[in-house]
Amino acid sequence: MDAKAWDARYAAPELVWSVTPNQFVAAELADLPPGRALDLAAGEGRNAIWLAQRGWQVTAVDFSRVALAKGRELADDADIEWVCADVTTWRPDPTYDLAVIAYLQVPGDQRRAAVRHAFESLRPGGTFLLVAHDSTNLLLGTGGPQDPSVLMTAEDVLGDLGGEDFEVIRADRVPREVERPDGRVATALDALVRLVRR
Repeated sequence: MDAKAWDARYAAPELVWSVTPNQFVAAELADLPPGRALDLAAGEGRNAIWLAQRGWQVTAVDFSRVALAKGRELADDADIEWVCADVTTWRPDPTYDLAVIAYLQVPGDQRRAAVRHAFESLRPGGTFLLVAHDSTNLLLGTGGPQDPSVLMTAEDVLGDLGGEDFEVIRADRVPREVERPDGRVATALDALVRLVRR
């Protein structure tokens, strides 16, 4: 999907995603001391807003102007810079303590570019966190994109960073409970990668 398609999706008055942060973002980052954070493919800003509420100075980047406008409304006066840009080509300065990518849905070559740019944005000692729909979710999980080209594994993400120097804190396939339209609970499978840049 391109920016216009996502603008159309975000144009509905209700939120596309929840107002609360992604459960893995919250669990993995709750204990980090605040600093400068980069939220790539931020959408309506649920993770960016949560980080800002915890004292982070956040830059939220997405190519959907409509999503960013909704995020600004939700954020009120939170310390967030909203940047309309394509995360596969946008290259920030290496001044961040944290870079988050949650559920970016692009083919492998574009994902690789976004992952490398996010990692390169970090100062030494900075944390990189990626959460995404796992490749195995298509057959073993529920929901999520049905296009295998936009799915990934933790191993794919580590491969995207070949040649970089980092410590792996976590690189797993993780289950996530989701409520189906009929009210039943099902399990989705996500890829989770947490690294520290050396």
